[in-house]
Amino acid sequence: MNSPRRTTLRITGDTPRRRGEDRGRQARAGIARAWRVYEELFATVAAANARTLDVPVLALRTVRAARAWAPELVEEMEGVAEGAGMPFWTIAALNGRTEILAEAGAPRTGECSTLVRGGPRTTGGQCWDWHQELADAWHPQTVTGDAQGFAGITEHGILAKIGVNEAGVGVLFNILGHADDAATGVPVHLVARQVLGTAGSFDEAVGMLTGAPVSASTVVTVVTADRAASVELAPAGSAVVAPDDRGWLVRTNHFLAPSLAAGDLRGRREPETYDRHRLLTTRVRAHDGGAGTAASGPEAAGGAELGPDALVGLLAAHRDDGAEVCCHAPAGGGLGSRWATLATVAVDPAERRLMVHDGGPCSAAPETWTPLTAPRR
Repeated sequence: MNSPRRTTLRITGDTPRRRGEDRGRQARAGIARAWRVYEELFATVAAANARTLDVPVLALRTVRAARAWAPELVEEMEGVAEGAGMPFWTIAALNGRTEILAEAGAPRTGECSTLVRGGPRTTGGQCWDWHQELADAWHPQTVTGDAQGFAGITEHGILAKIGVNEAGVGVLFNILGHADDAATGVPVHLVARQVLGTAGSFDEAVGMLTGAPVSASTVVTVVTADRAASVELAPAGSAVVAPDDRGWLVRTNHFLAPSLAAGDLRGRREPETYDRHRLLTTRVRAHDGGAGTAASGPEAAGGAELGPDALVGLLAAHRDDGAEVCCHAPAGGGLGSRWATLATVAVDPAERRLMVHDGGPCSAAPETWTPLTAPRR
């Protein structure tokens, strides 16, 4: 049974600091809860890898990089800290959680699968997988006051993650792992926030991403009404991956660009990312009526667009299907080992709209989707 619909935070403010203060006030209790889990998660993962973390120092190191790249993002985080009544470094650590976990040596089992169908009308979406203990630490949002209004989902205290803006520029998000990952550059969540809040076109978004001085790896899939590409980011550089000859982008958690794949860390540690990629590639080919055989259900229906129903049919795969795309936390285990699909997101850039389901694709139904439309400035 699904939990009650989550409250959508409607963030406003005519300056970065005011937007941050508004977020901090609205999400104060949720930010405090999320921080307690992350504080324990950082320590748990570091201890498991025989590492010692100085989280305030690491967080403020990423702030220095962010301030040099886009100082308004730091101002917004300062506003969040003020509104939430929390030390600034804790908000910086939340926004830099990917980078800090990279320093801790975190494994990334179960991390996110994305499908995009390019064409005259680009559509797609993803599973967002994360720690079960943080299942109540995210929310839908709309944000106005920046150059572009946008809608999406994010974690409490983190400025943005997955979303689409009023110009019809959307971003989907998969974490990668590279041998050089560290907590020294601009946090990847802040990079996504900058794209959503300022990019007015596909080219602007891709240019912003490829120019971001990041220090932890991710792939941000940019979607607009008629274009799509995955931008792989790593300390070693960036690469733009175009859709295949059928118009599909299938992304899990390993690099596809040869220039970055040599340093891939995630695939070596957790080869299940390749299993998910193979399974989803087979399913999308069957969706098109091409080679391969999908398990059953809506994924075999065909059609050019990838709406919520077709998307969940493709993503609803478990271990018995050959790969765990839809992820369920085990009953036992401790923090850091209990992964689950916390949300399923479908995006339609032409309509500036996201559809969000609270949970994995196997539990989605027409009545469980929450629509979000990017607001106008």
